[in-house]
Amino acid sequence: MSRTSGMASVTSSSAAYNPWKLGGLTLTDLGRRLWREAQEDELLGRAAQLSYYALLALFPALMFLTALMGLFSVEDFMPELMRYLRNVLPTDALSMVERFLIQVAEGSGANLLSLGALGALWASSSGMTAIIDALDVVYDVRQDSRPFWKIRLTALLLTVGLAGFVIFSIALVLYGPSIGRWIADALGVGMIFTWMWTVLQWPVVVTLMLFVVAVIYYTCPDIKQDWRWVTPGAVFAVAMWVVMSLGFKAYVEHFGDYNKVYGSIAGVIVLMLWLYWSGLALLIGGEINAEIEDAATERQGRPPTGLHGAPHPA
Repeated sequence: MSRTSGMASVTSSSAAYNPWKLGGLTLTDLGRRLWREAQEDELLGRAAQLSYYALLALFPALMFLTALMGLFSVEDFMPELMRYLRNVLPTDALSMVERFLIQVAEGSGANLLSLGALGALWASSSGMTAIIDALDVVYDVRQDSRPFWKIRLTALLLTVGLAGFVIFSIALVLYGPSIGRWIADALGVGMIFTWMWTVLQWPVVVTLMLFVVAVIYYTCPDIKQDWRWVTPGAVFAVAMWVVMSLGFKAYVEHFGDYNKVYGSIAGVIVLMLWLYWSGLALLIGGEINAEIEDAATERQGRPPTGLHGAPHPA
């Protein structure tokens, strides 16, 4: 994926530099390649592995996030975070996460500098390491050339960055209306802004999610590539995740009575399934980007093996 950054643009008419040209592939061709590569890369199995590691890392990550929010005295954001999660996460899984966060917030975990919080950061970064390994496979990286410490440092930085990004996003959702309303009142368009924010708050959240996915696709695999704000894979991953989350939530709450089958561990089962589908959406999105880049490289007359095997510059 070593293209000249200046030529990489969504306005370019060249399939080699505009990812939205799909590398010159039709949707049918892309679908065939995606199906073949998904089977070769065993995406279903890797999504299961990813969900397992994500579950192990989830609660340490929440502990670290709570500690970070406590450091900045923004623990009042937690109810707002739960309110947004309630829209996409099934009740059984959300109640388990919410109970954990309440216990952490009421305990001594609010000190970010404590060994417990630092340990939680290390454990939660293991989930990000699993994403790095999975995306290496998706992008056909035979062996990650980065040393162990660099991979772990990347995972740690991404974990801290995403935790801070979550806090920023919640702050934007909480205080964005107040700041915007103050500006709108000064301009005499207060009522118009109130209506606009009601309509635009979810597009804002989706845009932030697209940015997060773009950072993951750019940083995690051991490849050389151009930075792009929005890619077809990221759009597909976010759209699939939203549809999957809403559909799974509706199914669990209206058709699937997990409490009768699994009893007290129903929340864990539902959370594992949700993490599985979320991981699968992320991997399929990465596979879409990889296939588009492969096709674009082939059109340039270069073998695709040099694409995915290209290491990051030192």
